[in-house]
Amino acid sequence: MADSCQKRIELLAPARNRECGIEAIKHGADAVYIGAARFGARAAAGNSVEDIAELARFAHLYYARVYVTVNTILKDSELADTEALIWDLYRAGVDAILVQDMAILSMNLPPIALHASTQMDIRSVEKVRFLADCGFSRVVLARELSLDEIRNIHEACPDVELECFVHGALCVSYSGQCYASECCFGRSANRGECAQFCRLPFDLLDADGKVGVRGKHLLSLKDMCRIDSLEEMLDAGVVSFKIEGRLKEAGYVKNVTAAYSRRLDEIIARRSAANVESAPFVRISSGNVSYTFTPDVSKSFNRGFTDYFLHGRTNGIWSFDTPKSIGAPVGRVGHSGQGWLTVKGTAEFHNGDGLCYFDADGNLHGFRVNRVENGRIFLFDGGQESADIPENTPLYRNLDYEFDRTLSKESADRRIPVSIVFRDCEGGFQVPMSDGDGNSVSVQTDFEHQTARNSQTANIRAQLSKLGGTVFAASEVSVQMSADWFVPSSLLSELRRMAVDALISKRDECRPCPERRPAMPDAQYPSERLSYLGNVMNDEARSFYHNHGVPEVADAYEKQHVKGADIMFCRHCIRFAMGWCVRNGGTPSPYREPYSLRSSDGRQFTLHFDCTHCIMTVKSD
Repeated sequence: MADSCQKRIELLAPARNRECGIEAIKHGADAVYIGAARFGARAAAGNSVEDIAELARFAHLYYARVYVTVNTILKDSELADTEALIWDLYRAGVDAILVQDMAILSMNLPPIALHASTQMDIRSVEKVRFLADCGFSRVVLARELSLDEIRNIHEACPDVELECFVHGALCVSYSGQCYASECCFGRSANRGECAQFCRLPFDLLDADGKVGVRGKHLLSLKDMCRIDSLEEMLDAGVVSFKIEGRLKEAGYVKNVTAAYSRRLDEIIARRSAANVESAPFVRISSGNVSYTFTPDVSKSFNRGFTDYFLHGRTNGIWSFDTPKSIGAPVGRVGHSGQGWLTVKGTAEFHNGDGLCYFDADGNLHGFRVNRVENGRIFLFDGGQESADIPENTPLYRNLDYEFDRTLSKESADRRIPVSIVFRDCEGGFQVPMSDGDGNSVSVQTDFEHQTARNSQTANIRAQLSKLGGTVFAASEVSVQMSADWFVPSSLLSELRRMAVDALISKRDECRPCPERRPAMPDAQYPSERLSYLGNVMNDEARSFYHNHGVPEVADAYEKQHVKGADIMFCRHCIRFAMGWCVRNGGTPSPYREPYSLRSSDGRQFTLHFDCTHCIMTVKSD
């Protein structure tokens, strides 16, 4: 087990379903988060309690954990079902639940750990302290926070676990503060039904109706990738590194999980070797992972990458040309003709690859590789347009066929190292077995000692090392006999099986579990008023806030639409993106404010810029 001075950290991977969750664990995740059949912020990614129980049993073999999202806002009529579900999840072995609706804290809950979902819009010391006082052992911070903001929260609340996103799709609005989907389509993001309003194309209009930008994805951001910032985040106080993607397929989860797991292991090993005493980290789960591939996050779905606001406000977080996956750059177009092209660069191509490029107007075009022959890439559809691609056009690969084919098979093996001893004892033989987590067992069987004709040592080691059908791998097998006794292989197999079963039981008995934090009934919410932004949809949540010092609580937007309300709150700023933010070195805009966004159906949404707090809001008609 970890020393008390070591800080236990985790890589948290998404699970669309039981199979994805199992693959995430196999590929190095310390924990997975998954949705139940109802009440999760991804309504399209629901799972039965039985499947979640099976996932938990698998994860717990490695001391990995399973968290379930119960993070939508709830109707009064749903509260009883939510309470029953949480009890079912507890009995299924779930380690924690992620929560948005505070009505859950008023329920008769089992002793299960509570995590405050990022849907709670957590970005201040005061909010974190309140949630901790209410019984949350962990908070999932807003994606928009910088390293300094994360560090300040950790220093002010060192007893609260901080979870931060490190990879995947970005919401342009602060999570839990986006009402665009509900406003336009009647599909609430706070109810798990986001229609991805932010990925639509818009025109940017000025106060005089002039079009400054036409048909661009002005609210569409690149995908987050913080794989090169993990050590900084560790030192800032983050303990859980979260990969987005509960709608992603298994191949994505395998690759991204493996990439981040390897990077965390490299950091821990390097710091341990250098004896960095200030932050001795250890992963919460057990097992060594071997891969049949080299992880590469650029080869899985992505819209281009950004570390978002981790290092402050920087250029290049947006992807205005397309919300689709562009993949990794693979070179520039050389010569081309009808149905073929050549590429300047060192990348290797394979039959079935998917390639894409942007034309002069910023439109994305894609095609599939039919065959690669004599330096030329021939296209599946005859590729009429390939003859018109200008030389030196940047080319991207958004489908690496061979890489994906590798991931479609068994691509990782995770084993817990164990030390095994074989020794004789009075009237038989004994096999002690121990793992690296401090668990030890010993099994024995009666067997008459008979002198062997040949040395038994090699066969004993070989038979006891046969752990292929288990979660274990023998790191050491020691033979300690007072004489060279005859030991049949069948006996060794039986002792091995007994030892494996005993160690699995011992590990389960001693598995460290997250505990539910005690709540302080006199905790005071850091404000005396909650507008529709508080997302209060039921009477229990309203009473909860009343009891914690909030006399004025408005209805959730989903319960009562507010005419002319701000429906998105964004740290991303279109004025800054266009180079018109004079506070950040830009030039004055040639267009008169206020600006508005016009969607393809003609609806308009006014933009407001709060430059004091660097927030852009989008207002409904």
